Amino acid sequence: MLDDMPTLRGAVATYRAAATAAGVPWPDGDERAGWLSPEALRRTFDVDRIPEQAIWLNSEALPYERILPCGAHPLPWTDPAELLDYLSFAVATPFAWRHQLPMFFIDHVVFTFVLAGEHQGEVWRYQIDPDDWNPLRAAPSLAAMFTEWTKGFAVDVYQRSPYDTWLHIGADGREPVAALRERGLDPFAFPVHISVYDNGDLIRARQRECGVDIDRADSPEHQEELQDAISAARSSLHS
Repeated sequence: MLDDMPTLRGAVATYRAAATAAGVPWPDGDERAGWLSPEALRRTFDVDRIPEQAIWLNSEALPYERILPCGAHPLPWTDPAELLDYLSFAVATPFAWRHQLPMFFIDHVVFTFVLAGEHQGEVWRYQIDPDDWNPLRAAPSLAAMFTEWTKGFAVDVYQRSPYDTWLHIGADGREPVAALRERGLDPFAFPVHISVYDNGDLIRARQRECGVDIDRADSPEHQEELQDAISAARSSLHS
């Protein structure tokens, strides 16, 4: 679902207020020198246009800092080949693998924004893990994701550390997925690692709900095919 801009602005502002009240630094005036233009992004991801929502969020609304849950941060849009590489585990999605823009990242989890088609506006997540990548929808929209993150403050799911300024989940010894579910939060909306070995039923249920091809989702052969397609797309950028 593609959010209207007032809804998205409101969701981000509410999250920012809660995060800064919890002590997360949120600097203003972050530089975006060297970032790809919307036209360059459009060519990279082979779509007719890049929606305003994605451009505003990563170019204006969010600083390039670890302001998101678990220390996640916006991705810099500077290298088209690198951005395509973030899609290396976008296997068996119900939309063209290339029609999504990497938005946020932490360790081995990347969140993307679907740029076109019936799933436009949705947020998807992939784990950069050769054995446990689990492609699925993280949230129906950007505003929905920020709203879910904001709910985490009210139910006390975040912990702080004396060693950094992040919003931690599970730092109190609780398993992060269990901690989120116990508080009625959607674990897929948060940048935590969710293993198929521990949460297989939960993962499969979400994949079926959002249209992932279950028979292909964990296939090394299809993942290799995707890698070949990414290599071809990278080469085409220079032709």
